[in-house]
Amino acid sequence: MAREVALEIAVQDTDGVRVAAEVGAQRVELCAALGATGGLTPSIGLVEAAVRAAAEVGTAPLEVHPLIRPRPGGFVFSAAEIDVQVRDVRAVVAAGAAGVVIGALTPDGQVDAEAVRALVAAAGGRDVTFHRAIDVVEDVTGALDLLAALGVTRVLTSGGAPSSIDGVDRLRAMATHAAGRVQIQAGGGVRPQDVEALVAAGVDAVHLSAKRTLSDDGGPGGGGGAGYEVTDPEVARAARAAVDAAGAAG
Repeated sequence: MAREVALEIAVQDTDGVRVAAEVGAQRVELCAALGATGGLTPSIGLVEAAVRAAAEVGTAPLEVHPLIRPRPGGFVFSAAEIDVQVRDVRAVVAAGAAGVVIGALTPDGQVDAEAVRALVAAAGGRDVTFHRAIDVVEDVTGALDLLAALGVTRVLTSGGAPSSIDGVDRLRAMATHAAGRVQIQAGGGVRPQDVEALVAAGVDAVHLSAKRTLSDDGGPGGGGGAGYEVTDPEVARAARAAVDAAGAAG
């Protein structure tokens, strides 16, 4: 039996939003510094522009979900950092975001329920995705239960592995345990050729960056010499086709 599986693409600019809309993705995770840091909170200017671009392109609504992460590194945040994130959530929601992507842990590696509760409240009923911080939590099933109770919509996870395809067994177990109370979105090193196995594991959505790097040496001005990343339309189209084929196969 065919089932609907959502496609989410991580993007860093309005061109990426347009690519995602044109291929028929359901959502974008909007972030900054994806390759260098794993992603940070985008500017409000970018959020506003992304929401506008999403409304202008494509035949179906594309949701913009900004990542809320104030710094690189681990996911244990101080009270001041949580306060900044709450303010950022309110700001991106006011700018038109359909949801937010968040994550916070306690020093002993558990979901920070107090922080998540505050961030969910700040989202004001918008979708909330708990990101791959869950992949370092030891008691994953307990974390899923807690996140569902806190009102989180979905979790982004590789199944605790470096790449989602290597964590497919845990993804299957997570999807079974969640039983629709919280969505399981496979993400982490996903390639179009991995999609069939991930969908067969029972995930609700697939997330990938579909990016390529353009060479652009910043020179001695401090711009860096590694170039910058853009969303690759060919990879995005291949991912869309793979999701459609896997969903049709049930």
